Amino acid sequence: MENNCFNMTPLGPSAHNKLGTVCIFGTGDFGRSLGLRLLQAGYSVVFGSRNPQNSSLLPKGTQVLSHLEAAQTSSIIFIAVHRENYEFLSAFSQELSGKVLVDISNNLRKNQYPESNAEYLAKLLPQSNVVKAFNTVSAWALQSGSLDASRQVCVCGDNCESKQMVMDIARSLGLTALDQGSLLAAKELENYPLQLFPLWRLPMYIATGLTAAFFIYCVLTEIVYTFVTEGKDHSFRIVVSIANRVFPIVSLIMLALCYLPGVIAATLQLYNGTKYKRFPDWLDKWMLCRKQLGLVALALAFLHVLYSLVIPLRYYASYHRHIYTISQLKDNKSLTFDNIMAWRNDSFYSLGILGFGLYVLLGLTSLPSVSNMVNWREFRFVQSKLGHITLLLCTAHTLVYGWNAFLYVSSYRWYLPPAYVLSLIVPCIVLVLKLILITPCVDRVITRIRQGWERKPAHAPHDTTGQTLAL
Repeated sequence: MENNCFNMTPLGPSAHNKLGTVCIFGTGDFGRSLGLRLLQAGYSVVFGSRNPQNSSLLPKGTQVLSHLEAAQTSSIIFIAVHRENYEFLSAFSQELSGKVLVDISNNLRKNQYPESNAEYLAKLLPQSNVVKAFNTVSAWALQSGSLDASRQVCVCGDNCESKQMVMDIARSLGLTALDQGSLLAAKELENYPLQLFPLWRLPMYIATGLTAAFFIYCVLTEIVYTFVTEGKDHSFRIVVSIANRVFPIVSLIMLALCYLPGVIAATLQLYNGTKYKRFPDWLDKWMLCRKQLGLVALALAFLHVLYSLVIPLRYYASYHRHIYTISQLKDNKSLTFDNIMAWRNDSFYSLGILGFGLYVLLGLTSLPSVSNMVNWREFRFVQSKLGHITLLLCTAHTLVYGWNAFLYVSSYRWYLPPAYVLSLIVPCIVLVLKLILITPCVDRVITRIRQGWERKPAHAPHDTTGQTLAL
């Protein structure tokens, strides 16, 4: 099978010049990687270097000249040097006049300078056409091929023809070029590679906060309480038992938090009687990170499954089995079959398996490679309808786990409810509100609002004939 697109062997000399000559100032990692990909695409590549003799690491088939000589070979020049070294370009301002300069630089931290590197370069060389591009693609991505990294190249600049030239080069390398507008967008593009999982921060904060809170709560009600009231040391339960109680609790709450903003948004649209009023900023940010909330919840659910599989292998579990068996033999008793307990136990495991199965399906359909293969209705069916069914199954799984234990006073240690009871608050609120929203009379109004219908104000102005004027 041919796979020439990602073959890292440069093309032969006869293939060069098919697409013209491209100049690169800078012989670092990115410059060398870019030069290799350009050679493979059929370009002739000329490097501009302060030491043209030191060219042993450059791709075979390229030329290495001084900056002045290299600038005269091409109308488009990639500036693969750091901003601190831009000053040397001023000496070639006449040779660079009218040429397209592609600034690919990044900074060490966000907003490191008052203006972007591309804008600074444009001030140094006002007669050149500066384009910001390729700063969101790493040298490793260029070397390994677009299958192993992002394919998107964001491009911005004030000259449309110059941007088009750069976008054509990006497409010839098998990358996706995105026009981001004028050079004013350069600062945003330079900050983008410095962001560390921006949409994951809120979900991770929520997961960490909930995990810490419920961990302390469970240690207090199960470990400290037992030690204070009975003098027994059950601290060993922290490693597996407490962890296996906290993870599913946090997972269930975070799954509910994925669907709570949708319920809030629908309620606000009903209250406002229109879809054209902006949601609060906090709700917008919440809705943008729902995918990340769901994936973190899935990871915690997966840990719950692994811990549950380990529980029967623990020394504590086997010890209690042996003790119980011996006590039954000593007392000459036999355990009678409890049909209700059998139903409860089987229902508990069945609900958990079904809920986790749909959980995994939600996670798979959130992957870009999968979501790109389904249309919007199919994606919405899985993420919304099946998502709420997943929440219902997981909530039922927790309810069956607790059964009627919440009715006994002994379950409320230091007057505190069991942890699983607290985990049911948010999911039950979401399910009840969703049940109200999907009733025909309410759903009909929401559908009309989302199709553009607006409710008229209660005190609309009237004309002289007494007719209410639509606003």
